Amino acid sequence: MAVKFARRLDNLEGSAIRELLKLTARPEVISFAGGMPAPELFPVEEMKKISVQVLEEQGKVALQYTTTEGYKPLREKIAERMNRKLKTNVGPDDILITSGSQQGLDFSGKVFLDEGDIVLCESPSYMGALNAFKSYQPKFIEIPTDDNGMIMEELEKVLEENDRVKMIYVIPDFQNPSGRTWPMERREKFMEIINKYEIPVIEDNPYGELRFEGEFLPSLKAMDTKGLVIFLGTFSKIFCPGYRLGWTCAAPEILNKYNICKQGADLQASTISQMEVNKFIEEYDLDAHVENIKACYVKRRDLMLKTMEEEFPACVKFTHPQGGLFTWVVLPENVKAAEMATKCLEKNVAYVPGDSFFPNGGVYNCCRLNYSNMPEDKIVEGIKRMGQVLREELGE
Repeated sequence: MAVKFARRLDNLEGSAIRELLKLTARPEVISFAGGMPAPELFPVEEMKKISVQVLEEQGKVALQYTTTEGYKPLREKIAERMNRKLKTNVGPDDILITSGSQQGLDFSGKVFLDEGDIVLCESPSYMGALNAFKSYQPKFIEIPTDDNGMIMEELEKVLEENDRVKMIYVIPDFQNPSGRTWPMERREKFMEIINKYEIPVIEDNPYGELRFEGEFLPSLKAMDTKGLVIFLGTFSKIFCPGYRLGWTCAAPEILNKYNICKQGADLQASTISQMEVNKFIEEYDLDAHVENIKACYVKRRDLMLKTMEEEFPACVKFTHPQGGLFTWVVLPENVKAAEMATKCLEKNVAYVPGDSFFPNGGVYNCCRLNYSNMPEDKIVEGIKRMGQVLREELGE
C-alpha cells in the first residue's frame, strides 16, 4: 500500500500483554499474565439493581451527554475518598473523569511532551504507560530501583545532567510490575527533589487501596505544595474494569489542559457508567467491597509466594509485595524469560516476560506474575509447572 502513516507510529508496537492475553483466552491456560481482577468478586447482582434504579430515576439524564469534567456527584465522592484514604486536600473541581486511568496516561504525554523531550521513569516501569508516552516520541531515562523503589540519588544525578526532562512517571504504591512500595522517607526525599527542579510528576495509583500489610502512606499528591503532581486513579482495580472509569486530579491550570485533551478525544466519559458507579457508592459500602477484594488477594499472594519458595530453584528471586496485584521474578542471567514463556505456554501456563517493562530494553531475565485472577488451585498448579520448566532450563 502507498499509505503514508505519521512518524509517531514508527516506534509503536502492540502491547505485549494484550497480544499474550489472546493466547491465554483458552480455558485450559493458567494465566498469570494480565493485571486482571478476580471476576467472581464483581458485584453483578448489585449492579443489576443499580442499573434499573438509574434508568428508572434518571434515565433521560443517564442516556444524555454530560460535561467533559464528569458527573459532579461522582467527582465529589472521589475527592472525599482521596482525602480520607490518601491524605490529600482536594475538591471535585480538581478532578476530571477519564475513560480509565490509561486515558490519563495518554493525555499526560499529549500535555507535556514534544519530540525529543525526556521522560524519567522507574526501571522497570508499567509498559502501558511507556506505550502511551511513546506516541509523543520522547526519550526515556530509566532511574535504577531497589527494594524500596526509585533511588533518589540516581534521580537527582540525572536531573542535574539533563535540561530536557519534561515529566517524571512513578507508581509509588505496589508498583506494576515489581510490586514494590516507596517508604515514607523516600517519598519525602522525592518531593524535596521535585520542588527543587519543578518537574511535573505523573503519580499513577491504580492499586493504592489494595494494601494487605503495613500502614497506609500518604500519596505524593498529598505532599505536593507546588501543584506539580498529577494524580491518576481508577475504579478498575477496586470495583469493575469494564466500566472504564478513572480520574485525573491536578492543579487547575494543568487540569484545564487535560480537559481540553478530553474534549478532543471523546468529549466525556460514559454518562450512564458514571451515574451507576455513583449510585453503587450511595447504596452500598465500597469500603467493605474493597476489604473483600483484599481478603481474597492476600490469600492468593501468600499462596503464590509459598509455592514459589517450594517449587522454584533457590537461585530465582522474587519480590514480596505489601499489596497490589503483582510479584516480580528475577531469573538467573542465562535464562531468557521470553524463551521460557514459550515452553510454559506448551504446559498451558502464561506470564509476561519482563523486557517490555524496560523502555530502553536490554533486560531479559525477569518476568511479572499476577496473583489476583486465578483461583488457589490453579495458582499452585501453575507455579508447579513453571518450576518444572525452570529446573529443565537450569539443567537440574
